[in-house]
Amino acid sequence: MSDIVIPTQLYLISPLDVSGDFPKRLENALQAGKGVVTAFQFRVKGLGQHEAASLAEPLQAICAAYDVAFIVNDSVALAKRLKADGVHLGQDDGSLREAREELGREAQIGVTCHASKHLAMEAGEAGADYVAFGAFFDSSTKDKGDAERPTPEILDWWSRVFEIPCVAIGGITPVNCRPLIEAGADFLAVSGAVWNGDEAEAVKAFSDVIAGTPRPER
Repeated sequence: MSDIVIPTQLYLISPLDVSGDFPKRLENALQAGKGVVTAFQFRVKGLGQHEAASLAEPLQAICAAYDVAFIVNDSVALAKRLKADGVHLGQDDGSLREAREELGREAQIGVTCHASKHLAMEAGEAGADYVAFGAFFDSSTKDKGDAERPTPEILDWWSRVFEIPCVAIGGITPVNCRPLIEAGADFLAVSGAVWNGDEAEAVKAFSDVIAGTPRPER
């Protein structure tokens, strides 16, 4: 068993509207979260690829300046066009193996697995770089619908059995995130808790909880 425990990190997910002053807000968040925020997901809906790319490019440049991975949600084509660091795939977003063929070995490819151990194991076997479980709490970003709600136990199980990182997502705030960290979440994927208020203060609040919450050794 290793005596090195890597702290949980933050994985920011964009709001659907990234126009206007959002680039500055992203920079504020990354400045406040140096060493804690390590990934950013570009998540917009209903836009053509050209418009999406125009919005993404300045955000991608900001992420590069802060050494934060720039991940595109859903679209392998957009990720390839932007030469993004990776793509995040939902269960209806196509084959992971095909995404790997398009984006190459170095791309970071993550997969939404909801509350399913089976889906997570399938993703791991297919070569996912991380698996995402959620929604853990009520969320305006991740529509739970009638899907089963995961519990922290699935994070504990995954991190004890597999080396592939796991991401917790869905309604996560500085107030409710502690059990997810304690269960072994490698990343907390957060959106509304950051962008619905002062982004720098929110990131600092998450950082304080992460720093004060021990993760289990594996």
